[in-house]
This record gives sequence, structure tokens and C-alpha cells, in this order.
Amino acid sequence: MLGPALALIHTGQAPTRSALTTALDVTRATAGAVTGELEALGLITVDSRPAGGGRGRPSHRLAIDPAGPVVVAAQIHADGLSVALSGLGGRLDTPRYLPLPDGTDPVRMLRAVAEAGAALARASARRCLGVALALPNPVTEPDGTALAALHFAWPSGTPVADLFDQEVRRADFGPRARTPLPSAVANDANLAALAEHRHGAGRGARHLLLVTSGHRGVGGALVIDGRLHTGSAGLALEVGHLTVDPLGRPCACGNRGCLNAETDPEALFTAAHRIPDPAGPLLGQARLLARSAAGDAAAAAAVEHVVDRLGLGLAGLVNILNPDRIVLSGLHLDLLAAAPERLAAVVADRCLWGRSGRVPIVPAQVDHAGLAGAAELAWEPYLHDPQAVLAGRS
Repeated sequence: MLGPALALIHTGQAPTRSALTTALDVTRATAGAVTGELEALGLITVDSRPAGGGRGRPSHRLAIDPAGPVVVAAQIHADGLSVALSGLGGRLDTPRYLPLPDGTDPVRMLRAVAEAGAALARASARRCLGVALALPNPVTEPDGTALAALHFAWPSGTPVADLFDQEVRRADFGPRARTPLPSAVANDANLAALAEHRHGAGRGARHLLLVTSGHRGVGGALVIDGRLHTGSAGLALEVGHLTVDPLGRPCACGNRGCLNAETDPEALFTAAHRIPDPAGPLLGQARLLARSAAGDAAAAAAVEHVVDRLGLGLAGLVNILNPDRIVLSGLHLDLLAAAPERLAAVVADRCLWGRSGRVPIVPAQVDHAGLAGAAELAWEPYLHDPQAVLAGRS
């Protein structure tokens, strides 16, 4: 009962004890006992002044304890690292961005991530309960090996979960951290979808498809009834390697015309016949280019070209997966804003059900969704068993 209750409060579905009573289908006394236990664990607060003013008995307000524990969320991008602390409730502190280390072999990169996260944990007065990492490549389940790490040329089958766990154990997360500190790794698009489903544009969707383009490449994920669909080994929804133009740009995977190569930031610059500033983040520059389409003919033509390729890919995914909502993030969010009707029309024209079966295509709402999803991954054991916060006290 504690786990489901905490999950409802964490996702904002139970802002009051009355709402929690209804959601859990329990008595008020039981809901009161459950919230009392979660409050005693330092995870939530129960307002002593009941909310009300309408009909019926006023209800106590429930909130995440702002002084409660945190987890470290981390993400490796194609051109840098980011780390942040996160409490329950989807509350992500301001991320810290770092350049890639001089060597991009797995151990050096994972060590840099662990040490950056440890520095944040040591500087915080709140207890750290775990750390999770979002990676821009497939991660197998349950063994946690990285496959096709094309951005860094890591050997296929790198045991990234084990290596990251070793670096987390080596790093000093401070006297308040749980010992040993649990760690986890997963694909960044999967984690972004999880964050959007729990805290953003995917709330309430039963079959949520997320497609995103980060600094390079394209990722996708599917959430079905609140659970990530990761396939038999964690490798499902590699949408970036869906072919949308057989004669298109070469992809790092060896094929041509993949969604990965046709709708990412590099593709937009190529279509606009522009060269990005090598000193600046590629994604940010591409987003600015997409936003300039209203007053820049070359940018507008590039947006239309890339949107057409993105629409072809989305239509194929709709035909196979039949989602009830599509969330676009990263550069794709700006492409949607620049040409919403064009994108919807391409998808509808290529969809088996045509315009009558149009699927809502909406912009992502969660900032730093990969990091926010990594936080969700780190919190997962505690959402299942809140009593686990008592373990590993130093």
C-alpha cells in the first residue's frame, strides 16, 4: 500500500488525502495511516490545515517533503555530460553541464559522470539514495550492456551497468549518502518517455509514443499503461534506424536515409546549406535555426524538408504501434512548432486510417527529460518499496 500511495503523490495524482483515499479505494483511516508512514519516512508532508471550502469534509493536503532525500540523475550526450539532483515529484535541480573528458573510453566517461554526481551530493544537505544514468545508445536488459554506442565507438557489448556501478562505488558521495549507493543505466529516449508520461505531455495516455532528437541522432520510446515497452532484451523502439529515404544521408549505422540521419540537427543544417558554429552546442543552434523559419526562406525550406522526412517516419510508427498520443521533444519539438499542420498532414496522408484516424502530436513539456527520466529510474526502487529509504544508513 505504501508504494502505490507514494507513486500517486509523486505523480501529482493525489494532492489530498481524500484523493488518495479514492485512488486507492480504501477507508479514510487507512489512507491516514499510509500517509502517516510516508511522512515518518521523510518522503511527504501532510498539511495539518485541511483544504476545503466546498461540500463535504475538508481534506489534508499532501506534498513531497522539500527537505526529503534526493537522487543523482546523469546523462551522457554526444557532446557533453550533465548531472543534477532530483527529489520526488519530478523536481529536478538546475543541471550542471560538463565537457566530455579528454578520453571517451567507457571507464573515463563513466568516472567523470560519477565524480560530477558525487560533487553535487556532497554539497547537498539532503540524503542521497541513488544514481542513474541516461545513455544515447541501446542498453540491454537485464545485464546492462551498451550496444551500438556509435557516438563514442565503445566496443559493442560494453558492460556499462557494471562499470558505472564500480565508478559510483569509487566516488565519494558524502556522509549522508546511502551505502552502498544503488546505480542504474538505461537508454535516454526510454527515460525521457517515462518522465513525460509521469510528469508531462504524456499524462493520461495509454499508448504513448515519444520521438526525440538530441544533439545527434533520433530516439524513440513507447509507454503502455504506464510501463515502458522495451522488448525482450531492452532494445525495442530503435526508431532512429527506420529508413525514410533510401537515397538519403549516410547514417552511422552503415545504412542511408535513416530517421537518425534525416531529422537530427545535422540534417537541418545540411538542408539549410548552413554550417553550425563548432564552438557551440549543436542542438541549441539547430533549435534556433528551426525557430527562425518564419522570417528566413532557407530555414523555412529546410524545416519543410526535414518535417516531411519526420512525418514519413511517424506515419510508419503509427501504422505499426497505433499510439493514442505522440510526444515530440528536442529538435522535433521546434519542427512541430514551425510546421504543425504540415507535419500532421504528412502523417495523416501516410497513415492507414488517413485523417479520420489522426493521432494527436504534442510538444514535450518536461525540461531536461533525459535527466528527469534518469531520476525516475533512480527513484523506482523506492516507489515500489518506500521502506527501502531506511536501508544503507551510514
